[in-house]
Amino acid sequence: MNGLFALGSNGSGQLGIGHKEDVSVPKQVEFLGEAPEEEIVQIAAGGNHTIILTEAGRAYWAGDASSGACGVVDDSTGKGEAEATKFRELVLSTSERLGPVAHVACTWDSSVFALEDGNGKATQVYTCGTADTQAASADSDPTGKTPVLLSGFPPPETEVTGLAAGFRHVVAVLDNGDVYGWGNGRKGQLGETDDADDSKGVIRHPRKIGGVGFKVAKAVCCQYSTCLIGDPGDGRILVLGADKWGLKSASPAEVPNWSMISASWGGVYILQRSGALIAWGRDDHGQLPPLGLPDLESVAAGSEHVLALTEDGDVLSWGWGEHGNCGPHTEKFGDVKGRWNVLASLKHLPEGSKITAIAAGCATSWIYIAIEDGLLL
Repeated sequence: MNGLFALGSNGSGQLGIGHKEDVSVPKQVEFLGEAPEEEIVQIAAGGNHTIILTEAGRAYWAGDASSGACGVVDDSTGKGEAEATKFRELVLSTSERLGPVAHVACTWDSSVFALEDGNGKATQVYTCGTADTQAASADSDPTGKTPVLLSGFPPPETEVTGLAAGFRHVVAVLDNGDVYGWGNGRKGQLGETDDADDSKGVIRHPRKIGGVGFKVAKAVCCQYSTCLIGDPGDGRILVLGADKWGLKSASPAEVPNWSMISASWGGVYILQRSGALIAWGRDDHGQLPPLGLPDLESVAAGSEHVLALTEDGDVLSWGWGEHGNCGPHTEKFGDVKGRWNVLASLKHLPEGSKITAIAAGCATSWIYIAIEDGLLL
């Protein structure tokens, strides 16, 4: 099989490596039961839970399921720690067969899934977890522990093309360029609030974010902010929410010819097609890119650290690595500041290997390695 490797914070077993100890060297994740044969295409990480998504649209979870963020959990299995700290297939409904999962995003203690309908369109959105992101519905579980299908969303003749989540807010991008948000919008991360919101600024059902001025191609979320960007031919940027660390005031007006965008809790990272990385925001632990970075193929920002895959096949890390998420070589306070560590390299892998994906979460790091003919040596 192909291999997903993880390192970093693991106090709730969210790395899925069979125990609850932090690790600073990549360890292969384990599955309770049969491991998926198809490639892993997305990894979403909350504060203490992780959701992985395969190419076939199957989702798996590991970590703390007590908030309900991991769907319907059968407590009769995996009682021992070794089993409870492995990935298990995620269930959103026990009463009906649902379509493949197309997109997933995680707040601190909730998860949001966009599922395909019978026509292969991502038109069904389920939420599960804490109340801030749990939609108001007549059949909603007040504890937030039962997955809820959002009624009337997305609007007719549209589908979800991407999901993003901050600490306690969620943003969905639609195929027509509109963007909707829900959850905690007190800092303005979901646009202007109105009298329909509760006293804490929580929006209970997806609401269109107005005043954008361009068709949104992608959204990413910081802890209390949201960054929207137009397609690569446009590249216009709009940042909503808190301006702490200059997230709004230091934002460029546009970044055309971009290939990827990611966000930490306090920074935004945009990879251009040239391989150069543009970033702004928090830098007290060295979260912003160090000087001299080689050309990059992909980038993934966690809560306070960043992973990058170089065009030569090295996985680099920098920022706050207190839990081992940046590797074993750190300075005071766990910082990797003004430089980077190498977490993995094609030079040390069997011939025919390829690092196909990287991801970063709340002090967690993820590397997916594909081996020729599907064999991991």
